[in-house]
Amino acid sequence: MSYNLLKGKRGIIFGALDENSIAWKTAERAHEEGAEFVLTNAPVALRMGTINTLAEKTNSQVIPADATNVEDLENLIEKAQEILGGKLDFVLHSIGMSINVRKGKHYTDQNYDWTHKGLDVSAMSFHKLMQTLYKKDAMNEWGSIVALTYMAAQRVFPDYNDMADNKAYLESVARSFGYFFGKDKKVRVNTISQSPTPTSAGQGVKGFTGFMNYAEKMSPLGNATALECADYTLTLFSDLTKKVTLQNLFHDGGFSNMGVSQELMEAMEE
Repeated sequence: MSYNLLKGKRGIIFGALDENSIAWKTAERAHEEGAEFVLTNAPVALRMGTINTLAEKTNSQVIPADATNVEDLENLIEKAQEILGGKLDFVLHSIGMSINVRKGKHYTDQNYDWTHKGLDVSAMSFHKLMQTLYKKDAMNEWGSIVALTYMAAQRVFPDYNDMADNKAYLESVARSFGYFFGKDKKVRVNTISQSPTPTSAGQGVKGFTGFMNYAEKMSPLGNATALECADYTLTLFSDLTKKVTLQNLFHDGGFSNMGVSQELMEAMEE
């Protein structure tokens, strides 16, 4: 069902890799709700994924950009405004990568070159993106910038490895830069802390199936899907949330406020 929530709004969506990704679902739903946008990802990710299929489906253009490269971001933001015909109303940062996780390096035995690269891609890129948007005055007043995160930023999930540190940095950047974006430009900045979701990146984490099953049993409403996260993201892009900013918003079926569930207690007693 469409409500025209984003009719007339323009934006950029980072990180759509394939149909399992939250960014992909968000793009589909944003299109259904009347938004126009450009899609972007790193050149290597564009080669790995199927983003052109999404572009055709949503009548959008793809602009390759390395989110860790300020020149690429400047070019992306300038071209996006040219293509869309004006300033932006929303931006989604849905990027995350840990070479240590991918290569099976334990948290206590990190390759720090890989750690630095993961931090740059997953979190520092968010500061670079917002700084570029800010300096170029590329956002309309009451615009919305959203990044996706996970609650390992606050609690220990051993196999989430250095991605937990990356997400903690990401959330801090959202608050700190969000203050200046709000005060100076009337733009809101928030992060969504999503349930474990079977995206291509998520499934790369060791023990991911255990994550999923545990969270499903713990959460009174169950895990939130990628499509449900897309719907929630759209509410933050819309004018219905104009005074919501600097928030880390948990979208996890209630998991984040649970101590233990009856279902898990019974499982432990068996």
